[in-house]
Amino acid sequence: MDLGLRGRVAIVAAGSKGLGLAVADELAAEGALVVICARGKEALGAAAASLQRHGGRAHGVVADVSRPDDIAHVVEEAQRVFGPVSILVTNSGGPKAGRFDTLTAADWEDATRVLLTSAVTFARAVLPGMRAQRWGRILNVTSIAAKQPVDGLMLSNSLRAGVIAFARTLANEVATEGITVNNLIPGYTRTERVVELSNHMAATTSTTPAAVVAQWEAEIPMRRIGEPREFAALAAFLASDRASYITGQSIAVDGGWIRSLM
Repeated sequence: MDLGLRGRVAIVAAGSKGLGLAVADELAAEGALVVICARGKEALGAAAASLQRHGGRAHGVVADVSRPDDIAHVVEEAQRVFGPVSILVTNSGGPKAGRFDTLTAADWEDATRVLLTSAVTFARAVLPGMRAQRWGRILNVTSIAAKQPVDGLMLSNSLRAGVIAFARTLANEVATEGITVNNLIPGYTRTERVVELSNHMAATTSTTPAAVVAQWEAEIPMRRIGEPREFAALAAFLASDRASYITGQSIAVDGGWIRSLM
């Protein structure tokens, strides 16, 4: 299936590993011109090089998405190297785990910048170009915690829900301009973030990371955690011409973990 992504310019934040890299790889395989950003220069360079194997072009930009100036630089670099941005995938590392009483005001401020403010700032930077093209796709990587709170993840539960509300509202405002805005909700997926969470949960419950993962798998109807490529497949579809009538949605890739009807 040709998704119509050849030659489209895409930005994927936190694209040097995990879900971000999987999405960038899927877009590159479809012929998109991909710009990835991340804080680590070495991992970023390796990731950008790996995307080249699809025969297209990829570009890495060192950036911290909690800094508005860095976000502006990423978008400027994408435009300089490839041209107007058509696809934006906002993404970041997960915030600090913890219950309400363990979190400081600084923790809340840091998490807000990383999760919510970064999504808003990226959208503000790319929308003028998308409006000029009368075509655009904005995808926000959130978490199952936004729809069904996970114990011990106060920051993620709260702020990722804010991203969903922002995106749902923005989707209505730009719908007539050929721009769609959707949220991707990954469940427990085989990434470094899941390893970190399993280690944290194990330490706070006096068990082992393997036991934590086994408990998660027992809660998932498919009885396994997901693979990054399974998540990336949805991202590529929503970024495509085929998904032109899908906007304002929050779609889970979680093996059935979320129990709500909607």
